[in-house]
Amino acid sequence: MHFLRHGEVHNPTGILYGRLPEFRLSLNGQAQARAVADALADHDITYVVASPLQRAQETAAPIAAAHDLTVATDEHLIEADNAFEGLRVAVGDGALRRPRHWPKLRDPFTPSWGEPYLQIAHRMLAAANAARVEARGHEAVCISHQLPVWTLRRFLQGDRLWHDPRRRQCGLASLTSLVFEGDHLVDIVYSEPAGASDPRVTGA
Repeated sequence: MHFLRHGEVHNPTGILYGRLPEFRLSLNGQAQARAVADALADHDITYVVASPLQRAQETAAPIAAAHDLTVATDEHLIEADNAFEGLRVAVGDGALRRPRHWPKLRDPFTPSWGEPYLQIAHRMLAAANAARVEARGHEAVCISHQLPVWTLRRFLQGDRLWHDPRRRQCGLASLTSLVFEGDHLVDIVYSEPAGASDPRVTGA
């Protein structure tokens, strides 16, 4: 089972767009999606499912087309909710320098500024289990977003869920592949078929 982060998004103002609608793939993001589709062309994929957000659906499209499948949608794969949605939050930008936003940062462990990590992990696990049922005996591709994919991986590895976002191993259009033997998870494999990218880029 492959968890794919969407490709690069057209985001000229550099905001944290979260669940905002109409954020599409950039030209580079479209090329990344095609590169992943090429890398998975020989795989036994029978189910492709994506977050309802446009960037995830567009990333899923060439993979589904290559296997003559229709893209399914699962709300469990959506981006994490975030109180800073629609703002610039990179280091040095205005949102984090304004005192009115500081209470949102009081608890980095839950976190206080958005959807709790444990809630993200549980809904992503629900998506994984549903996809396994749909593709039993074959392979599934689930297209989601950086924080949900990274949270699921840490949960399955037994790691603490709070973390330094700069150290996430979840680049654009990267694959976090869960390897099962029967019902048992035996390995987690990370790959970047579309090339490396910087996880620190806001809104990527």
